[in-house]
Amino acid sequence: MSEPRTPDREEVEAAASAIVEAFAATDAPRYFATFAPDATFVFHTEPARLDDRATYERLWAEWVASGWRVVTCTSSEPAVQPFPGGAVFSHTVDTTVETPDGRDSYRERESIVFRTDANRGLVAVHEHLSPMPAADAA
Repeated sequence: MSEPRTPDREEVEAAASAIVEAFAATDAPRYFATFAPDATFVFHTEPARLDDRATYERLWAEWVASGWRVVTCTSSEPAVQPFPGGAVFSHTVDTTVETPDGRDSYRERESIVFRTDANRGLVAVHEHLSPMPAADAA
């Protein structure tokens, strides 16, 4: 059996950009299509890990039904760590959302773990968001 394919930096960045662009557009079908059905999600804003894509899709639908939508989402400071069979992508993400309570903006750190898929190229299998510490906290 051959060793799993190692994706290149450009492929990983393109896959991550597709996620960010779909999120920025509040485009659920396009956004969730980038994740494997068994993907897991760890968000500092949620009390527990989301153990699959369907769970996150239900949560997203609740957010949208309540009046939530993404206004802007930009990625900076990317880091790509390819390995045989996948890659880890991490970056800083600046997001502004509209909620029933008004606009809210925040800066977070995000890691996305990808695996190679013979039919789909790279597919995200894990996403982790962490709050960005205040600059004066160091």
